[in-house]
Amino acid sequence: MKLKLALTGLAIATLAPLASAAEPVRIGIATEAYPPFSTPDASGSYTGWEVDIIHAICAEAKLDCTIVATAWDGIIPSLTAEKIDVIAASLSINEERLQVIDFSNKYYQTGASVAVAKGSDITPTPSGVAGKTIGVQSGSIHQAYALKHFPDATLREYQTQDEANQDLFAGRIDGALADVLILEEFLKSEEGMLCCEDAGLVAADQDIHGLGIGFGLRKGSDDLKAQLNAAIDVIRANGTYDEITAGYFNFNIFGE
Repeated sequence: MKLKLALTGLAIATLAPLASAAEPVRIGIATEAYPPFSTPDASGSYTGWEVDIIHAICAEAKLDCTIVATAWDGIIPSLTAEKIDVIAASLSINEERLQVIDFSNKYYQTGASVAVAKGSDITPTPSGVAGKTIGVQSGSIHQAYALKHFPDATLREYQTQDEANQDLFAGRIDGALADVLILEEFLKSEEGMLCCEDAGLVAADQDIHGLGIGFGLRKGSDDLKAQLNAAIDVIRANGTYDEITAGYFNFNIFGE
C-alpha cells in the first residue's frame, strides 16, 4: 500500500508541471448585458450566442479558457494591460482599433439601425434625425458613427444599450442607434413591442463599421490569433457554428 501511494504521489508530481504549463486564456466579455450575445444570470454566469461560440472555439482549439467579465468602456485597456487575453464582446474590426490592438478574422457581421417610437417620421439619415435626440452607447462604433454622420442631432450617451432602450421606451429620447440584432431583441420584448419600431438601417461606413466582428488580441499574439482563426474556420465547416446560430437567429449572421 505504501508503495502504491508513493507511486501515485510520483505520478501527480510528474504531471503537475504539465498541467500548469498552459496558462488559461482569459476571455474578456462585457459586464453589461448584450442579448442575445451575452447575458448574465443571477449567479453571475453568462449565456448567449457569443458565449456559446467562444466556448466552441476554445474547445476546438484545445484552449483552457476562462470568462472574465469586464466593463465595456475599459475592455480594450484591460487587454493592453494584460488583465485579459482575448476580447469576445462584439468588437468591430476597424482602422482606429487596429492602431492599438490586433484582431482575429471576423466571426460575424451585421448592420446598424435606428429604433424609434411607433408612428415616428424619423428616418436613419442625417436629415432624418436632424433636431432629434438619439441615444448611443458610450465608446461604441455607433457613437462614432453618430458623431460623424448625424451632426444636427443631439446625442445622449449611455453606459449600456439597455439604458438607451429604456429611455426610448419612456419617451426621453427620439431614437436609439445600435446593432440591428440588438435592437431587434429589444423590439421583440414586451416593452419594445408596445412602444417602438425599426426605422431602418443606416448607410454603411466601412471606416467605422469595419470589416466585421472579430476577437480582439494584444499586438504580437500571433500564435493565439492563428489558433482562433483556425478554430473559426473549423466550426464553420463542420456545422457547429450553424448549429449554435440556429438557436438564436433564423438568418445568416456571418455575412458574405
